[in-house]
This record gives sequence, structure tokens and C-alpha cells, in this order.
Amino acid sequence: MNATQGNVLVVDDDEDLLRLVSIRLATAGFDVTTSRSAEEGLAHLSTTVPHVVVTDLKMGGMDGMALFEQVHRTHPALPVIILTANGTIPDAVAAMRKGVFDYLTKPFDGKELVSLISRAVRLSAPATAADDDHEWRAAIITHNPELEAVLARARLVAAGDASVLIRGESGTGKELLAQAIHLASPRRDRPFMALNCGAIPEALLESELFGHMRGSFTGAARDNAGLFQSATGGTVFLDEIGDMPLALQVKLLRVLQERTVRPVGATKAVPVDVRIISATHRDLEAGIREGRFREDLFYRLNVVSFDVPPLRDRREDITLLATHFLTRLAAKYGKRVTAISSEALARLVEYDWPGNVRELVNVIEQAVALSTAPIVSAGLIENALRGPSTELQPFEKARGQFEREYLSRLLKMTNGNVTHAARLAKRNRTEFYKLLHRHHLLPARFKNHTTTN
Repeated sequence: MNATQGNVLVVDDDEDLLRLVSIRLATAGFDVTTSRSAEEGLAHLSTTVPHVVVTDLKMGGMDGMALFEQVHRTHPALPVIILTANGTIPDAVAAMRKGVFDYLTKPFDGKELVSLISRAVRLSAPATAADDDHEWRAAIITHNPELEAVLARARLVAAGDASVLIRGESGTGKELLAQAIHLASPRRDRPFMALNCGAIPEALLESELFGHMRGSFTGAARDNAGLFQSATGGTVFLDEIGDMPLALQVKLLRVLQERTVRPVGATKAVPVDVRIISATHRDLEAGIREGRFREDLFYRLNVVSFDVPPLRDRREDITLLATHFLTRLAAKYGKRVTAISSEALARLVEYDWPGNVRELVNVIEQAVALSTAPIVSAGLIENALRGPSTELQPFEKARGQFEREYLSRLLKMTNGNVTHAARLAKRNRTEFYKLLHRHHLLPARFKNHTTTN
């Protein structure tokens, strides 16, 4: 921790209790944010993820358990502590079975509360941006709360050796996440070896994975250690695992069970010590039902699972990523291209990005390569885009539980500019303010919002 003992979000509709808890925690050195309802607490979580959430169990409107379930859905590694009255202790115990960190019964001892929160922060802080060691995730640039939650869980999982399955569309950065897990793990100083299971012919894939002996097949002029032996002590990343042939799936399962490999043509198995991270854009459960993927292998690989969001679901990152790629590619091409015009940025934000971050890199690279001016124009971006554009939907189409996320996205895109956000949502400014008030969204929270990378 640097400036404080940790960041705590306290949610309670009792203002006196809220004030009391806030004073107690601030005195103990915590940075405290308070919310008078679960809805207001969720609005705060749209922009900033604390180390711990403390919430009353019984509140008007959404109760503490419903708040926990929403938090747990988007931030599974974020500890939630529940405050409960004597009569609701059974509810609190049931909540712990669902994953609540702990509970305290009112009236509670202040020292006990501080001790409990300190313990929660110690578990949570390494998984968030609380420490100064960010090298492990430096390649993943984001302001998106969903992706930040993925990174938080990744940091926790990295400490062990559990097999990891990363899901996501092509181009979302699954290999970058795999590398980040490796760099955050005790294996960081050992090799990270990657192989795309769909890019190598079936006849050669076994040799690439497990190695071969000289003379074991035509063209095998020398011994080959293979991916698993080469990565001993480190991490093996198997991309597009859903494309692996069934015959190889059987052999991979044996490797995972026995922790040995048998090179093609060898008579003895060789022990290996590697961590397995796999990735896919396919529906593996559908593959199991259709007989294309082994169920036993799926459970071996899917000990911990991560879903990387597509770029269209993290539009607040588009300008950030585009600017980053512009700087990098301008240096590569030796171009004095320093910025992207506001019209061009608006076009990038509106686009649907079927190819995700990989497509964004290609678009910026083409624009930089063809640019003859210091600022990339909207015309260059338009020419570089390949697929159809998708305008943000009018606000009338955003209803129910998506309403708050929709408003948050608009405010992030516009850096808290209500006039611009209202125009994008096709609502008048007065009505838009009413909507923000309904969801406890404060535009000031979205101004110059940054996340440490």
C-alpha cells in the first residue's frame, strides 16, 4: 500500500451508521467512499473498484445480498463484508456460503471491523492496482472495469499452478492475458512457450508438442525436444485448443494426468514440469456434445476460466488503445504523426470491431503508413475500416438492468461531458440529468478517469 491502508466502499441507508463507520475507518488509515443505497454503490463501482465493499444486509430498494451478487458477477475477486442485525444472522451465514468474505453483527466492535477489513485488503490488494508492480500486465492497456476484474482474478490465480482456460473472440488479446499470468507467477523466469493448435498440420502437431527422436519419421534428421520439454519449469500456452484433433487430445490428457511426455519414436517417457494455459474462441461445451472435444480433457483444462471482453464492450478503451498504437507505429514508420482527429476518434468509437484489438492495430497502422500530415484524418480511418459500422443505439432501446451500464459507457466515452453524452443518447440535457440522478451517476467521477496499467 502506498498512501492509505486500502480503499473501502461502505454502503448503508442508515446515515448515522454510515458516518460512524466512515470516521472509524478513516481514522484507521483507510480511504473511504460511502453510498446511501446499493444502487449508488453500483454506480460508484462503474468507475472505481475498491479493495473491499462493506454493506448492510437489509436496506430499502436493493438489499445487501443483491448488491453482493451484482458485485460478484463483475468482480469475483472483490471481498464483500456484510453488516447484519441479530435477527438476520442466518441470512448472513447463507451469504457466506455463496461467497461473501465475512459478516459482522450489529452493534459491532470498531476494532473488529478494522481488523476484518485489513484482512480482506491483504487478500484483495495484490489483485488490484494497489501495489507498484504492474510489469506483469503492462501489455494490457485498459480502463474497462470488466477487464480490470479479469486481471484482478488473474493475479490471484497466477500464484498457483491451476490450469487456466481463456475464452474470447479472435483478436481480443487472449495470449497477452496468458503472458500476464505467466509474468505474475513464480514461473516468470522460466520459458513461456506458445503454440496455435489450429495452425499446424495434424501430422506435425504431435512432434511440435511432445518432440520426436531422430529417424522416427521421414525428415526427422535430429532429435527435437518439443514444446513441453522446452518449457520445463515455465508455462505452455495452447492457443485455439478447440481445434486440436481428437487423437492428440487423448495424448494431451495423458500428459496432464501423468506429467510426462513421450516423444515420437521414443521408448521412454520424460517427466515435465509446466503450467498449462489454453485459449479458444470456440464453444467447447458444444464441441463436447458434438463429439469434437473430450469432456475429460475439458475439465482438466478448465480449472479456472477467464472471459476476455470484445472491444465493442470496452469502448472506453478505444481512444486509449488507438493513441497508444499511434505512438508506437509512428516510431516504427519514422512518421511525424502525433494525433488522431476528433472526427476520426468518433468514427473509431462508433465502429463495431469484429476483429477486436487486432483489427484496431491494423487500422491504425494503415492510417499511419498512409498519413502525410501530423494528424490522422477521418478519411484515412474510414478507408482503413473493413467492416460495417454500428452506431451506439438510442437510449430508448436501453432498458432495465442495462440502463446504468449504458449511461456509464456514454460518460466514459465523453469524459463526463453531459452535453455530448446526452446528444449521443438522443435525449435532451434536462432529461439526461434526471436519468443520471436516477442511477446515482455523477459526471464528475468520469472526468479524466484513469486506471494504472
